[in-house]
Amino acid sequence: MPVYGQVAIGPPGSGKSTYCHGMSEFLRNHWGRNARVINLDPANDRTPYECAVDVRDLVDAQVVMEELGLGPNGALVYCIEHLLTNFSWLEEKLL
Repeated sequence: MPVYGQVAIGPPGSGKSTYCHGMSEFLRNHWGRNARVINLDPANDRTPYECAVDVRDLVDAQVVMEELGLGPNGALVYCIEHLLTNFSWLEEKLL
């Protein structure tokens, strides 16, 4: 069976989480699909839905800011580099 996906990108407050929540509910309730949401934003601490995979389980921007003394931009760069270094973690979660 084919696997399909969507990627929602945009600035903070643009409705990405709202869209993901609405789309996953639509796919589950109206089409009977097994929709899973994957959060790849290490700074998103307000997901109104359950994430099948959450990058914050690997690296959390807030923790990085507190422990390394970085600002929000530096923390996000660090988090992305950490995810890339540990990409096998994401691959295992997706399979």
